[in-house]
Amino acid sequence: MIRGLVQGVGFRPFICRLAARYGLFGEVDNRTDGVSVILQGDLESINRFSNDILKDAPPASHIKSMEINETRFAGYESFSIAESKTVDNLVTEISPDIAVCRECLDDMEKDPERIDYPFINCTNCGPRFTIIEALPYDRPMTSMKFFKMCDGCKSEYEDILDRRYHAQPIACNKCGPVCNFRDITKSISNLNQILDEVSVQIASGKTVAVKGLGGYFLMCDALNNNAVNELRQKKHRDEKPFAVMFRDVSSVKNFCYLEVDEEREILSWRRPILILRQKKLLSPSVSNGLKTTGAMLPYMPLHYLLFKHIKTPVVVLTSGNISDDPIITDDSTAEKQLLKVAGSVLSYNRAIHNRADDSVVRIIDHMPCILRRSRGYVPRPVDLKMDVEGILALGADQKNSFCIGKGYQAIMSQYIGDMKNPAVYDFFTESIDRFSGMFKFKPEIIACDLHPDYTSTHYAEILEKKLKIPLVRVQHHHAHIASCLAENSIEDEVIGVSFDGTGFGTDGNIWGGEFLIADIEKFSRFAHFDYIPMPGGDKAVSEPWRMAFSYLFRYFGDNLDYKSIPLFRSIDANKLSVVREMIIKKINLPLSSGAGRLFDAFSALLGLCSDETFDSEAPMRMESAIDCETNDYYPFHAGETIVFSDTFKALLEDMPHKKTGVIAAHLHNTVAQVILQTSQKIRRINSINKVVLSGGVFQNKYLLEKTAALLRKEMFEIFTNHLVPANDGGISLGQLAVTSKLRRICV
Repeated sequence: MIRGLVQGVGFRPFICRLAARYGLFGEVDNRTDGVSVILQGDLESINRFSNDILKDAPPASHIKSMEINETRFAGYESFSIAESKTVDNLVTEISPDIAVCRECLDDMEKDPERIDYPFINCTNCGPRFTIIEALPYDRPMTSMKFFKMCDGCKSEYEDILDRRYHAQPIACNKCGPVCNFRDITKSISNLNQILDEVSVQIASGKTVAVKGLGGYFLMCDALNNNAVNELRQKKHRDEKPFAVMFRDVSSVKNFCYLEVDEEREILSWRRPILILRQKKLLSPSVSNGLKTTGAMLPYMPLHYLLFKHIKTPVVVLTSGNISDDPIITDDSTAEKQLLKVAGSVLSYNRAIHNRADDSVVRIIDHMPCILRRSRGYVPRPVDLKMDVEGILALGADQKNSFCIGKGYQAIMSQYIGDMKNPAVYDFFTESIDRFSGMFKFKPEIIACDLHPDYTSTHYAEILEKKLKIPLVRVQHHHAHIASCLAENSIEDEVIGVSFDGTGFGTDGNIWGGEFLIADIEKFSRFAHFDYIPMPGGDKAVSEPWRMAFSYLFRYFGDNLDYKSIPLFRSIDANKLSVVREMIIKKINLPLSSGAGRLFDAFSALLGLCSDETFDSEAPMRMESAIDCETNDYYPFHAGETIVFSDTFKALLEDMPHKKTGVIAAHLHNTVAQVILQTSQKIRRINSINKVVLSGGVFQNKYLLEKTAALLRKEMFEIFTNHLVPANDGGISLGQLAVTSKLRRICV
């Protein structure tokens, strides 16, 4: 029995060809718990066969275990693929979607039945997770079940030597899905006419809605500023950067710096959006002043066909939704909603069963760090050292993903979104039901965030009553640290540095600049950033100038001429007066130790972002502003409470005569020094040398790399998130791990 990611990746055809190579008879079949292989032949050939499985397995496969047993069976006269079998409630891994392979792209040029076929695939590539309805992974269990194979495809499907042998989505121009183009005046079904029409639309500055693997996308010319601005207005996108798709790697290198490890990642079969440094400006409205670009390469055959017709080397390719709604997957919904944003819709008649946004990755400290985990990654599980069977972890409310436990594996959902949106909540509950069905999962215990007002917490309470099972509430920042401990298989006590914007603390305040002494089961708080009032609560998050004022008023009170500071000269005097009164009278004034709020204040004071138009805009603009190499930092006081009064004093002194980029670097270096010095203090007192860095703030490339360099120089062991996001998208894994350790107490 072979277990791991061995279904939907061409594994059974690979086994068949390997058996033919060594003259072995027998059979291979998919089971819900893996792939079973029966072999008949001489022992030497079987041993060489077994070694080659590990050496030559398909590139997208991942073998976790291989169990070999001797047994008696009836004689075989050939080697074949047997009918798939269901085994109790055990499940194997489901393959993520795989970018189209080089061989299929070649076939698009020369295979008579697949020339310019936009849905070409083989056992090594194509849709997987987005089309699967249930295990085992066979065609009748996918949205390809409605397409009957033609004789040619059937012949390839049954030919053991063919690359499409048992490729479940196999299809061609004769028998597979077809495209359709529609605008308000016409409908086109001929593919060449569709591609020509799309080319005309893009060249004339229009937006086209295109059906992707996991949902619809909106596409326009990324070099046409009018087109990009119009898309922003119609999509209600404000200033949040758009992702772009380049024609090829050379086009990427023309506009972006691409290091070796970045090139490897952007070309990987996962084809994520990769955050790269800009070399040459696209339309200014694509990144809106940031010095990075979210870049990706084509991953569907349809993308390659589009780039054969359109003239621009790069297009905006952003999620097909309005504002913060989930990406649209339904064809009729797309026509109703997206024709208001785009002038036309390019669709096809294969259903998307599982919604999946493009994943987002950034190379930090020479390692891939996932910012959004979805297409290409989901539903590949995270292997654990603990039994998590039956645990349903519901995650946080922002950047939500949930997680189910099967044995010693955590199966995380795709990116769900921000739960304040009712449509996202519906997607959340629908996806839990789908994952439960696909993976034969029945919850025995629920985990959620400690925050009493989270939508995910309310849903947990509903399930607790409905299913009559225990509920474990996990502190937000402990969950961040636990997520990193779980994915790195660490069971020791560590120094946990958990930095983000918001998380409900055990004292009822908002945490976010935390130094914890923690293992997976428990934690204690060693130190934290100073509590600063948030005037107006959530309003202070969307208007960072409020945090800037609050920090300064906390440290200097009325002994500061606020009108001498450029930021406050740009703020209405009445607004400033109201915020001051709120602080003095403690009206709507939650306290926060959040590192995110500190960066908000810095960014606002530097004139980079006083009012946010999208999540984390202020710290993103501050990181982007850095334009120098320096190790200098500002003073601070590091005790049980870390106080930044001296930092702000030095910042105000520097602002009139130092460049913004230099000051931004100094401020980042200051936070890195805080981490170093506090970690050294914890090591002296508690003899702990492992440092875990987790939380959304550590998506900041400059800060994480600077911090890692300082810690390594002092011989600390450093661990960060790589299999799941460091932001709230990884929280559910931490909740799952903590709950596994606490299960004995609450069950």
